[in-house]
Amino acid sequence: MGNLWRRDIAVGSYHSHSCDSKVDKSESFTNDKNGNQMRVLITGGAGYIGSHTLLKLLQQGDEVLVLDNFSNSSTEALERVRRLTQKSFEIREGDVCDADVLDQLFEEFRPEAVIHFAGLKAVGESNEKPLHYYAQNVSGSITLLACMQAHDCRQIVFSSSATVYGEAEYLPFDEAHPLRPTNPYGRTKLFVEDIIRDWTKSWPQASAVLLRYFNPVGADVSGLIGEDPRTTPNNLVPYISQVAVGRLTHLNIFGDDYDTRDGTGERDYIHIEDLADAHLAAVRFASDQIGCEAINIGTGHGTTVLELLKAFEDASGQKIAHRIVEKREGDVARSFAAVAKADELLGWRAKRDVNDMCRSTWNWQSTNPYGYDG
Repeated sequence: MGNLWRRDIAVGSYHSHSCDSKVDKSESFTNDKNGNQMRVLITGGAGYIGSHTLLKLLQQGDEVLVLDNFSNSSTEALERVRRLTQKSFEIREGDVCDADVLDQLFEEFRPEAVIHFAGLKAVGESNEKPLHYYAQNVSGSITLLACMQAHDCRQIVFSSSATVYGEAEYLPFDEAHPLRPTNPYGRTKLFVEDIIRDWTKSWPQASAVLLRYFNPVGADVSGLIGEDPRTTPNNLVPYISQVAVGRLTHLNIFGDDYDTRDGTGERDYIHIEDLADAHLAAVRFASDQIGCEAINIGTGHGTTVLELLKAFEDASGQKIAHRIVEKREGDVARSFAAVAKADELLGWRAKRDVNDMCRSTWNWQSTNPYGYDG
């Protein structure tokens, strides 16, 4: 099958070599619900959520392999995780759409569970390039699931999204809410959810957790890793933080006459460290279950744009220039999660508030004004 590019991140060194030589897995690692260590594959592990989850897995002693094509992420994030943990882990540069890459990876590493982050994620771009999104997000997930089954890897935690709900019939969104996404990105998430459900029904030993995130923000407390958009940010908090450090001139607030406390849109923001903890809880849950569960990950309450802006100004000591502009088509007034299921099944609930999110974001952005590039 040829060689894969591989970098084993060990303390203080990088090297590359052929994957034709087998990795010795004579020692078993299992981090199941009983607290044992586990071999975990993270697809898209160099990204924003992936790198924070990688950090948590390494800190609890799991053995991890990261697969990433680095189309929208940086190897520097992984190097910084190594510095924070002083632990070794493997990286494979490759794509989940490439069955040969996956087959070699599973043959050598033999993961016991997969956390699947890899995929495209910009709503606007998905409207412009729907076929690209379906090919990457849906076809890539099918290829991954087929390889998992071929290698008897039975557990997956899937990075889904609250976008699968679409327009609210009622609030808060619970997991039984009708699923009617309004853009190609959201539809790819729903399609993959349905595919995973069918996969677990066809393979009774399989276990899947579909985590429907609301709005991840913040950064690791160290300030060494955080959100680093390659282009102009699509999300509110990284946009605000780039205004605060002078990379952008001002924030546009889309509408101020919604039916909310101050007229601006209200969303459920979740701290990235809480979100990473949710993935650890989901992996442990999946190790002791069969079937498929969809679970919301949020705080259970909303914060408006102006409230978030004020919290960031307080955290940073910076005044954030902003303008009120016309509403965007498709934006909703309010969105927040019902979170009882995460507490009941995973034993997880959010611990950090919006002030923590803003402080950690400012710590990251002020010490890394140009992200991983400077």
